[in-house]
Parts: sequence; C-alpha cells; structure tokens
Amino acid sequence: PAQLIFDRLVEAAWASGEPGLVFLDTINRTNPTPLLGTIESTNPCGEQPLLAYESCTLGSINVANFLARLNARPTIDFVRLAETISLAVRFLDNVIDRNRFPLPHIDRVTKQTRKIGLGIMGFADLLIALNIPYNSEAALHTATTLMEFFRSRAHLASAGLAAERGVFPAYRGSRLQTLHQRHRNAAVTTIAPTGSISLIAGCSPGIEPLYGVQQVRRVMDGVVLTSLHPAFVRRAHALGLDLDSLRPDLAADPSIQHLAHIPDELRRLFVTAHDVSPEHHVRMQAVFQRYSDSGVSKTINLLATATKAEVAAAFLLAYQLGCKGLTVFRTGSRDRQVFSCSPAHPC
Repeated sequence: PAQLIFDRLVEAAWASGEPGLVFLDTINRTNPTPLLGTIESTNPCGEQPLLAYESCTLGSINVANFLARLNARPTIDFVRLAETISLAVRFLDNVIDRNRFPLPHIDRVTKQTRKIGLGIMGFADLLIALNIPYNSEAALHTATTLMEFFRSRAHLASAGLAAERGVFPAYRGSRLQTLHQRHRNAAVTTIAPTGSISLIAGCSPGIEPLYGVQQVRRVMDGVVLTSLHPAFVRRAHALGLDLDSLRPDLAADPSIQHLAHIPDELRRLFVTAHDVSPEHHVRMQAVFQRYSDSGVSKTINLLATATKAEVAAAFLLAYQLGCKGLTVFRTGSRDRQVFSCSPAHPC
C-alpha cells in the first residue's frame, strides 16, 4: 500500500537522511523531449533529471560577487550579472562539443538535447550583503527577483546561440517547439549543490543558508577544515567584539540566536540552517524550482529533535509546491556528517 511505502520512506529518511525523494510525475510534466522517452532518474544530487545516457554539463555563478550600490544601499548588479550569464551559457554549450565522452552512446544522446545546467552559488552570502535574513519573506522575494531575471537571461542566451549555431537536434516535437522557444539547449538552468566549487570560490554552497557562523567541514581523507564566516568576522570587528572569546560559544551550537552578548543586528542577519523552519526551507527550494528548467539540489536541515511527522510534512509540502524532489537531514542521524560547528560533535 502507498501509505506503508511512504511511512517507510519517512522512517528511513528520519533515521539516516536517506533516501531522498524524486517526484517523477512532476519531472515528466516538464520533460523537454518526451518523444525521446520518459525520465526515470536524476544525477546523484537530484538537480538534473536525465534520460538514459544523458550527461550533466553544469556550472554555477557566485552571485555574491554581483553587488552594486544604489543611493548608498547594496543591491544586485543585474547589468554585470546579465553579461556573465550570457558568457556562461556559451561556455557550457562549448563544453558539450569539446568534451571527450567515455562512450559513443553518451556522446550521441547528450548532443541530441544539448542540456546544460547553469545555476548559482553564494546565495546566503548575497543575502547577508543585502542585509536580508535568510528566514524572511524578503529573502523569498529576493530569490524570486534574482531567478526570474537569471532564467530569462539564460534563455535569451540559449536563443541567441540557436540563431547562431542552430537548435538542439531533438527540437522537432519537443516541448520547446510547442512553446515556440527556439533554444540551443533543451534545458538551460538548474540549481546544483556546488559543494566543491563553492569551497574553491570561497562562498556559501548553492542556495543553502549558512550551516553555522563557525563551520567545520570534513573533506577527503578525514581532513577537518574550520572557519568563521568572513562577513561575520568583518562585522564583529566593526562592532568591537572579541572573536577569541566568542569561539567556544560558536563551537557549541551552530545557531547564535540564544547568545545575548552578540548584538541583535548580527543575530538577525546571521541565520543558520537550524534557525530556518522546515517549511521555509521547502518554500525557498520551491521558489528556485519555479525558475529551474531541471531540478534543485537543497538539503532540508532538521534539528536532532525533529519528529517523523515533520519529515513527512516536508515531503508532502515539497510535492504540493511543485518541487521535483527533496532531501532531508536530521542532525546527528549519522555517525559522521560533512558539516558541523565543531570537530568534537555534529551540532
């Protein structure tokens, strides 16, 4: 029975964070090339629904780098962002032609649809720079404004490439032909986790909130990397705070909301994953899904005390809001986890 299967999924996700869910009916409602087949799976992080033998050609722009000032207030620099989006779409389309695929069939199928996945990272850093808390309606509004622009410009760039180089070979009979959208790529935008490239770029991963003001990341071969968020360091110094005296508190809990000796303005702005309600996490994912041709990789972080009912509610809300999948993770549900706030324990 469906209810029994769902209950077992919820129990397993509560216990270990696995499995994540993909909603195949939602995915196939927007399958850009239904004549080529039904989509049955995604790449490992869930952001790229693919046909058999298709491949991921992904890239992400660090939106925290696109800031300007308008009347002395920080704002998004949409002019520079538009230029970068256009360049990135061309770059990713070039990758498909320059890549050496491991199998001839992967080469052939990938070039039939020419799917690319341009997305963002550094979203939490952008919100902090704009003085917007992640767990606010203003953050949802910013996500909507940003991604509506992002998808529009990415589609415009793909249309420009189609005029220059031709549409993707499987265009005839595709969903895009029905919509009269002559694009070079059957899919253009996606939201990837960017775990590794955000570390290289020095920004927050994907569309995730900060995991903690102090963050411990366990990477290859058990290496432990500890860091304080640079914007927190700058603002703390500006307010005359002693960071050395704060470190024990920051290592004890990823949230700073209970620390009365930290000024309200810092506590309001430096919202961490566990300060965000499961509902808001899902609502944020749903905003980005609305403007993603493919999927969205995001983790719904839950406190150790979260119940199975809360896991079930998150799964159902994600489906109702049109997400293509969902991953939840309850802190402490595994012996080892990638992120924590101190090397000693998985807070």
